[in-house]
Amino acid sequence: MNVKIKNIFPILDWLPNYKKSWIRGDLAAGLTVGIMLVPQGIAYALIAGLSPIYGLYTAMIPQIVYAIFGTSRQLAVGPVAMDSLIVASGVATLAEIGTENFVEFAILLAFMMGVLQVIFGVFKLGFLVNFLSRPVISGFTSAAALIIAFSQLKHLLGVNIERNNKLHSLVIDLFQHLKEINYIAFAIGGISIVILIFFKRITKKIPAALIVVVLGILVVKYLRLDEVGVQIIGEIPEGLPPFKIPSFNIEIMKELFPIALTLSFIAFLEAISVAKAIELKHTNYKVAPNKELIAIGMGNIVGSFFQTYPATGGMSRTAVNNQVGANTPMAAIIASLIVAFTLVFLTPVFYYLPKSIIAAIIIVAVYGLLDFKVPKQILKYSKRELVILNSTLLVTAVVGIKEGIFTGVILSISMLIYRSTKPHVAVLGKVSGSHFYRNIKRFEGLLEVKEDILILRFDAQLYFANVQYFKDKLDECVVEKGKSLELIIIDGESINSIDSSGVYMLYEIIKKYNSLKIDIVFTGMKGPVRDVFEKSEIMKQISYENCFMSIQEAVDTFEKSKKDNQFNLKHIKYIKQTNR
Repeated sequence: MNVKIKNIFPILDWLPNYKKSWIRGDLAAGLTVGIMLVPQGIAYALIAGLSPIYGLYTAMIPQIVYAIFGTSRQLAVGPVAMDSLIVASGVATLAEIGTENFVEFAILLAFMMGVLQVIFGVFKLGFLVNFLSRPVISGFTSAAALIIAFSQLKHLLGVNIERNNKLHSLVIDLFQHLKEINYIAFAIGGISIVILIFFKRITKKIPAALIVVVLGILVVKYLRLDEVGVQIIGEIPEGLPPFKIPSFNIEIMKELFPIALTLSFIAFLEAISVAKAIELKHTNYKVAPNKELIAIGMGNIVGSFFQTYPATGGMSRTAVNNQVGANTPMAAIIASLIVAFTLVFLTPVFYYLPKSIIAAIIIVAVYGLLDFKVPKQILKYSKRELVILNSTLLVTAVVGIKEGIFTGVILSISMLIYRSTKPHVAVLGKVSGSHFYRNIKRFEGLLEVKEDILILRFDAQLYFANVQYFKDKLDECVVEKGKSLELIIIDGESINSIDSSGVYMLYEIIKKYNSLKIDIVFTGMKGPVRDVFEKSEIMKQISYENCFMSIQEAVDTFEKSKKDNQFNLKHIKYIKQTNR
């Protein structure tokens, strides 16, 4: 029973065994991440089209819940840039940004996303995230980073550009307002970017975002820069988040469902990728993907009752959390307490925070999402996947976020199906002086190839979508061999499974080639394939005599049989001659 309870509440595993030596690292990490979360929470809430206070709520509640249910001991949960952009783009189709309905729908979205994640976790459906291939993720994140960065230029430059999630519209709008640039706001933002990059290159332990925030507040407040057009955050409500049941509306929930589904996968992918990366540096715990889904989902469900919008694990915060020395989720609890302290006592301090500094923090943060490495690598070995990456990026940037992800997933699945219909097929020859057989095209002129034997290897499962391809390739190879062919060896080491279409196709080719006096034998067949052969009774047609452990065994048996037949023919001929 205790084991089952610990599986549900991982906090019961680490908290009772908490060591005094851990508190120093957890305290330092909690303070650092908590300080980071304050400006990030404000910044990411603005990306989502929400008031800064909702970013602080989201930086607080989901972290506490994750500490109870999560299996990673360093993952820092809260608002993130990409999910904030998806929230803004999705909810904006149902309500105008800044309205009460927009806030209600964003909170409802967190609840729906959380429920979906818990369902996926309970039914162990975390594998579904694998349909988001690496090229799709790379293209999507790069497009999202560009949209986020360009959407913040209005704050960085102090110009009035309408919110838009289409990159080309943002660029056009920006050029139309270049004459309106507020150079004071631009200078503040530009200097902030330089400071952030400088500290980022030196060390991640120093909360550079907090430094520029404090400096910006002081400069704007005492130089009265808000009176000369520098936009500021303004008033942020004080106090902890109130308990409030989300506004459940069936019609709105139907409209939000595609966004919730998208977010549930994207958020989980972000969290599990960074959690797994950090796990490699530790040996005292194991990250469980399906439990992570439940933990993040519970954070969003509980958070939605305290006015939070969708949250997940943040890459930069988690890296800092681990680097500073977090040993357990106690660091996350401490970080949440820092945010709570800010909400109760420090929100008036942020009144004079210039929006250009928030823009600078966001731009520097999302620059890390721009993926240059994956496209360069893919270009070398898979141009088809590069097409998927670029298509995802282009559709996301120009058409929309949902459409971009959908396009990428459909293209990835289409390519997978195409590849499975035309898998790799190799004709094998013997490596001289050994029992190894290799592809004759890769080792041209170096292998022994017998004219009367065809050895074929099919590198895929044999199922309805590729049986015709298998049959056609076999026929081509038989024609190339010519009339001297007496034996076909099908190497089954790479065939993991076979369906009914594959069984019927084998019936046909065995019958066809036997009628042409060409034998067919099988080597290296795996257990699941042999099981199908038995149940389908195709084994009766093949017979066990034509199934071998290795290619060499099949070749040796054929050559011995051929010699025996030649000997018998000579013997019969000799008897006939002596009887005359």
